[in-house]
Formats: sequence, C-alpha cells, structure tokens
Amino acid sequence: MWKKWFTKIKSPEKAPPEPDGIRSIRTTNVFQIINFELYVKPNLMVMAFGVCSITLSAAYLLYLRMNMDPKTYIAISEDGTQTLVQKKSKWE
Repeated sequence: MWKKWFTKIKSPEKAPPEPDGIRSIRTTNVFQIINFELYVKPNLMVMAFGVCSITLSAAYLLYLRMNMDPKTYIAISEDGTQTLVQKKSKWE
C-alpha cells in the first residue's frame, strides 16, 4: 500500500514527431534549389503564381499559333537560316 504512494508517476511516452515527407530527408542545398517545389510548403501565393504563369504561357503559344498563316511554313536552309515559305501543292 505504501509503495503505491511513493513510486514515481511515469508520464506517458511522447511519440516521435511524424516525418515531414521529403523535407525531412537530408539532402544537399543544390538538390533543394533545383527541386524547389518539393521543399516549399503548400502556399496559396505559390500556387496562384504557378497557375498564372502556365496559363499565360499557354495563351501566348495559342496566340502565336492563331496568327500564323496556315499556307506558310518555316523552312531551314542548309546554312541554318530560317525563311518563311509558301506551301506548294504537289500538282504545281
């Protein structure tokens, strides 16, 4: 009965913290700079920047494609120069 009062009360052991995915792995700074998106925490500003940049890039490529004359193509000559040439029919 007396032992019950004089023994130390042990606190429950705390579990080790959960690993934070790939951020918890030891890597070099070069790897972290090259693979920036793996180490940045999810962020609304980063996501908005990425979506805007992809959307603007796709819109610019679409704009270039829409303004190109469908009857012309870019020909590369033997010396490496590029020229805009009219498409010709095989019958001509």
